[in-house]
Amino acid sequence: MVFSDWYALIVGGLMILQWIFFIATGQVPELQTEPLRIAFHLVAEGMTAILLILSGIGLLRNRRWSRSLCLVAFGSLLYTMIVSPGYFAQLGQ
Repeated sequence: MVFSDWYALIVGGLMILQWIFFIATGQVPELQTEPLRIAFHLVAEGMTAILLILSGIGLLRNRRWSRSLCLVAFGSLLYTMIVSPGYFAQLGQ
């Protein structure tokens, strides 16, 4: 499962970097206008990223629990891939 191991690690890391970049450059106006909604969104994305990173590390180390965690992480990623385009579409991007 080499591809899924690295895919989980890379996507999880990039998700975190993306949001750090957006927040640091002031590209998340919802922090001022809708702080509660964006906080829940950021927690969901952050949890997805952390699950992906943990499952990727576990898969690379051949841990028994990592396959189950990977399924949960990829399920979370699927949810994020469906919801996130709506966020950016709402911003007109």
